[in-house]
Parts: sequence; structure tokens; C-alpha cells
Amino acid sequence: MVSFHRLIVASLQLCLLLLVSFTDSRSLKCSPGKVCPDRPPVVLIPGDLGNQLEAKLDKPSVVHFICFKKTKDYFSLWMNVEPLVPVVIDCWIDNMRLVYNRTSHLTEAPPGVDVKVPGFGQTYTVEYLDPYKEFKYFFTIVQAMVEKGYIRNDDVRGAPYDWRKAPNENKEYFLRLKQMIEEMANKAGGPVVLIAHSMGNMYTLYFLQNQPQAWKDRYIKAFVSLGPPWAGVAKTLKIMATGDNNCIPWIRPLKIRAAQRTAVSTAWLLPFAHTWPKDMVLVSTSNTSYTVQDYQRFFKDIDYEDGWAMRQDTEPLVNALNPPGVPVHCLYGSGIPTPQGYNYTNFSDTNPTIINGDGDGTVNLLSATLCKHWVNKQKQPVQMIELPGNKHIKMLYNETTVNYIINLLFPP
Repeated sequence: MVSFHRLIVASLQLCLLLLVSFTDSRSLKCSPGKVCPDRPPVVLIPGDLGNQLEAKLDKPSVVHFICFKKTKDYFSLWMNVEPLVPVVIDCWIDNMRLVYNRTSHLTEAPPGVDVKVPGFGQTYTVEYLDPYKEFKYFFTIVQAMVEKGYIRNDDVRGAPYDWRKAPNENKEYFLRLKQMIEEMANKAGGPVVLIAHSMGNMYTLYFLQNQPQAWKDRYIKAFVSLGPPWAGVAKTLKIMATGDNNCIPWIRPLKIRAAQRTAVSTAWLLPFAHTWPKDMVLVSTSNTSYTVQDYQRFFKDIDYEDGWAMRQDTEPLVNALNPPGVPVHCLYGSGIPTPQGYNYTNFSDTNPTIINGDGDGTVNLLSATLCKHWVNKQKQPVQMIELPGNKHIKMLYNETTVNYIINLLFPP
């Protein structure tokens, strides 16, 4: 008989599958007497939910008597399937959620919960979403690179972060990222390639937009963008309104929403008013509708006004109409029905009618293709690579994507 653990694993793996030129010369030259590397160093920047998180507990109270109040060591918080069972999930939600402070405009973990991001500079925390290596993320891409001579944690490294938060709360992360890029480039004698997926592209764009052009010319060879949500993602509205159980039938969306909507990154990735069609209805009910111009009213109506404060904090952080100032390879999926609107009878209904458009199943096509506007706005080349039929997560395992990256790293 199949164990409940294996049933959870199989369900989540199925969900993941359902979701799922470097010839210009740079100013960072090889030092005298040193041979230029035959491959550029690579940094991997994951997306939302795209790297492991760990937690340690010393809580004054718990939401249920079965929950751990104190732990001796750090344990896997994400991705850990063990707590995703009825009742026990209440413990996980309470440990995962954030608490927003409207005075400081910052979030913090609940009292007694210490969350850390393991493995900065290593690949294991982005190759797999869990410590048991059951849920692949960047593994297929990294393994293909290793087979061509790359060395894990040396010339290919991961840059994980707390993806619950937006860039304004991860300032130390960007300092560490910049230092790692410089160290890798100086060691290799050549600039670095950044490979990002999903929200990691927004983090990367924020990072590059805040660096001097001279620094980018010296240290960045190219930016490979996979499934980028440049204009935001419509499905964030459903997460905020009624939650998303990611097709795990025994998890109630309204229950898991308690953790999901506290993630500032979700509010940050709502469709952006400066790039999304202003008249496109994102959410409607029997008596009203909401566009990108109605977020304040939307958050009031779903009884989560902290979300509106989070949105105001984060919306100005990145303007995707402004180019990154480095060579770009923008790869995006298309031809998959992708939510671009939701019709509710009311906000206690967790099964709205979905209005689909084009995209990769998660990121809307109008968002992923926004990088085409950079073509005439920067001197560096911008390549657009459409991947018909590629789903948002699955593109990381797709042979077409992997071969494209390998060919870029090892041009004929």
C-alpha cells in the first residue's frame, strides 16, 4: 500500500510537471600569463519557491498541541512534504507566514521562528527543492553543465534567497551576490553568466538596474532569462483572494492562503499598472470588477489591507521597461492556457471561473515578452527565444532549453 508521504510526493511532482551571443569582448581580460577560460562562470538565481528554506523554533506558543514549540537544530521548512497533511499543516503555515509591520514597512517571522536560507554559493539548494532530492529544480541544467566540465560550487554556483520577500527586504543578499560575482569573475579571468528563472528574473533585473554600467561591462557576460514575469502575473490575484492549493486536493485554499498572502513577493508580482493593459479585468464578482487601477479597493474587499501597503512598498522597485544594460537571452513558454482573469460569485468561493490567455501556464505571454522593448533601448543584444508548449517549471528540464544554454556557454 502506498504511504501517505509517497502520495503527497507524487501529487506535488505531478503539479510541478503540469506547471512546468557571447562573442562580444568584455573589459575583464585574462591576467598576464593566464589562459582565458574555455567556459564562463555561471550563477543560478531561482524563482519564487525555487530554493530551500530552513527554520529553528523557540516559540512562546503554538497553534495546535501537536506542533513543535522548540527545536534543537534547524529543519527543512521548504520544501518539506511531511507537514502538508491535515492538522499538521497548521503548524507549517504558522512557521511559514510573515508578519507585516505598517510602521517599518518590513516583515518578520512570527515570535520564536528563525528562518534561514541554506547553501548560498552552492548548487544543492537550487538543484532540488527538498533535502531528499525528490523535487528537481535546476538539477537538469546543472548536470548538463557538469558533463561539459563545470564544477559544482566552483564555476557554477547558486544564489538562493528568502523568496517570500521582495528586494527591498533582501539588501544583504544583493551585497553577497555582487561579491560572489566579482570573486568568480576574477578567479576565472572572465565575466559571469547569470541564469535566472521566474521571479529570479525580477530579482536579477533589480540587481542589474542598481549597478553602474562600468561594473556590468566588467563583470557580466550575459543574462539568460527563463520564464520571466516582467509585467507581473495574473494568478497572484487568486492567491491573494482565496489561496492556491497547487492541486493538492486535501489542502483547503483558504487555509494555506494564511501563509501565501503574507509573502510580500506575491503582492510585488501583481500585474504592474505601467505595463499591463489598464482596461483588462483581472478579477470580477457578481457586482464589481478589478483592474490594475483598483488594487486598493481589491485588498479592502478581500479584507487584507496589509496587501495594499505591501504593494505600495514594492511596486516602484523595478520598472521592466528599463533594460538591464547587459546582453540578454529571453526564453519563454507559449501556447499553454494561462490564467489572466478570475470570475468569482464572492470571495468565499475558492473555485472561480478562470479566464485563460496565452503563456506558459503560470506567466502570461504579455508579461514574458516585455523584454522585446529592450531591443532598441540598450546597445547590448537582446535575443527572444519562444518555446511553444513549454510550461513554466518544465522548461527547466526541457532538452531545448538545456541545449540552448549549453550552446551559449560553449559556442561552436
